[in-house]
Amino acid sequence: MAGPPASLVLRLAGPVQSWGTRSRFNRRETGTEPTKSGIIGLLAAAAGRRRHDPIEDLLTVRLGIRTDQAGTLLRDYHTVSDYRGRPLPSASVTGKGAQKPTSPAKHTHVTERFYLQDAVFVVAVHAEPELLRGLADAVRNPAFPLAMGRRSCVPTHPLLLRPPTEPTTDTGGHPDLWAGDPTAVLAAVPWQVSSFRARQMERRKRVSTGVDLPVTVDDPDGADTRTDVPVSFDPLHRGFTSRRVRQGWVTVPTGLPGAGAVDHDPFALLGW
Repeated sequence: MAGPPASLVLRLAGPVQSWGTRSRFNRRETGTEPTKSGIIGLLAAAAGRRRHDPIEDLLTVRLGIRTDQAGTLLRDYHTVSDYRGRPLPSASVTGKGAQKPTSPAKHTHVTERFYLQDAVFVVAVHAEPELLRGLADAVRNPAFPLAMGRRSCVPTHPLLLRPPTEPTTDTGGHPDLWAGDPTAVLAAVPWQVSSFRARQMERRKRVSTGVDLPVTVDDPDGADTRTDVPVSFDPLHRGFTSRRVRQGWVTVPTGLPGAGAVDHDPFALLGW
């Protein structure tokens, strides 16, 4: 072993993000939190791996995801047509592999895309420090553009969160690595709520000293299942397997001025 496992912490925030789970045909849905496929894809892009490159080492990482700001669902309705006025292609192909036109001819497709807007997630990527050191350097200097589920969903800074303490031997002395398993790390990362949402809470006088945040952590003995582990990103060999996860809560300080003891409010995360 290269040393005790450590964690790399990503902050996923931006105007929109979309984490596909059940997308089919012209309806592209999003999950309520990042998928393992999406996170591994982001890390692979940062490291400069192309779709046909192996990802077995990335599949060994253990994920922990914390929802700091749930965001709201955005539905994007639009149509697709050929600017030349030709019928749109169908899913079937000719013997030479060329797509056939729709029959009867269809000139317009109605499509729907769903996004999470104004959402903020904290992701703990747990693995050996040797692997994480390379990934941390790649995220800071990515080889390919990074995206949150879809190419149009660009993350805002900071994407990589550093621990507030000095590097330890458990992390190999790397300043970007956090010591501890995903649950412990997610309980230690400061709340990443947006400044706009923080001001809303202050105006409504609903600021407490701590906030309960939902977490989803990879756990072989977990009670829930996610079918979002990629087999390969190669378009000709794409596929997914499942993983077991455990869901729970962590309490982190709000760090907001005027915070005081208030009754537990289960809807605080939604800004109600």
